[in-house]
Amino acid sequence: MDIEKKIGQLFCLGFQGDHIDANHPVVADISRRNLGGVILFDRLLAKKLNHNNITSASQLKTLTATLQGFANTPLFIGVDQEGGKVRRLKPEHGFPATASAAELGQKNDRALTATHALTTATTLQTMGINFNFAPVIDLNVFPENPVIGKLDRSFSASPAIACMHASEWIKAHNELGVLSCLKHFPGHGSSRTDSHLGFTDITESWLELELQPYRELIATGLVDAIMTGHLFHKELDPIHPATLSARIIGKLLRQELQFNGLVISDDLQMKAITTRYGLEEAVCLALAAGVDLLIIGNNLDYDPEALTRIIPVIIQAIESGRLSEQRINEAWTRVQKLKQKILS
Repeated sequence: MDIEKKIGQLFCLGFQGDHIDANHPVVADISRRNLGGVILFDRLLAKKLNHNNITSASQLKTLTATLQGFANTPLFIGVDQEGGKVRRLKPEHGFPATASAAELGQKNDRALTATHALTTATTLQTMGINFNFAPVIDLNVFPENPVIGKLDRSFSASPAIACMHASEWIKAHNELGVLSCLKHFPGHGSSRTDSHLGFTDITESWLELELQPYRELIATGLVDAIMTGHLFHKELDPIHPATLSARIIGKLLRQELQFNGLVISDDLQMKAITTRYGLEEAVCLALAAGVDLLIIGNNLDYDPEALTRIIPVIIQAIESGRLSEQRINEAWTRVQKLKQKILS
């Protein structure tokens, strides 16, 4: 496979619309540029639309089948379906309601969490969605956190409780052949600000304790993927936020915590990245840092030509020595390995 086709596999893109045909921009990305995956949203914030990829069960099932029909290499079809307030498949569109992580953590009933997780995984599998960007294992160490605590996205402030419920979540998804993803490394639970809205510095608030769920869950061998947060910590890396940091991904996550699976970026169009880096620069830095799959949500901003622009920039970075072809091959290999899991 040529290098451009390998690069295409390293991206997960959002797109507009609840149905597609051969003329849709995302289809060109899938069929010509070998796009690795798509991420689905129920709204399109960039255009202030309260509808987007998900309007009903029958519509969604048709959409995912159509997407896969255009792919030479099967797609990751991903979604944020955490439960509670963060869910793209909503009851008003005919999907089952599930509890938030906070509710499940407060009840602290392993069987109840397993039931909710199985309901979620069954729904996704039935709809043709094979990747859930969940569970959140950020610890609720700052309950007023605008993007974690206040949205009830954390199981608990206790690493042991967070680990227990996250492991039930992962096992239920595994049972149905749906991939899962721990987030947001190295820990978003203590942040005072929202990385969707701007630069997020956790230097003064972050606790070493926030690594514990990652350490314990990685050791179980259950973890498919880990999503980086766009979180800056000057003691961990004095220059770059986690998503763009070889020190945080390569040294802390890969070497110290011994994680060998897929590393995914949070959406690279979030303001924590875009206020300081252009998209092309952020992509090159993230790949060089060790991210394997890059999310461009096309939701906070809508750019249907993003991949067309970015692939030549990556090729140029390889030719200039900023990026190595070995790094691209390593990321591509991890993507293919995880895709084998959902195909087997």
